[in-house]
Amino acid sequence: MAVTISLAFLFGILLAILLRAGAIKAGSCFVAVMFGFYLASTGASGPINALSAAVATTLNGLF
Repeated sequence: MAVTISLAFLFGILLAILLRAGAIKAGSCFVAVMFGFYLASTGASGPINALSAAVATTLNGLF
């Protein structure tokens, strides 16, 4: 659960930075957030969480 919260926070910060820098507009930011929200409710959420956990474990082992 801690990995999920950290990744959500990280991606939220990244979206905020991109929005402030003008790399994306408010509409694109909204679409990205809604895509993530709806993707979390599909069957793809399990493999995505497993992949995120595997990457976090690998990075933790490297450093």
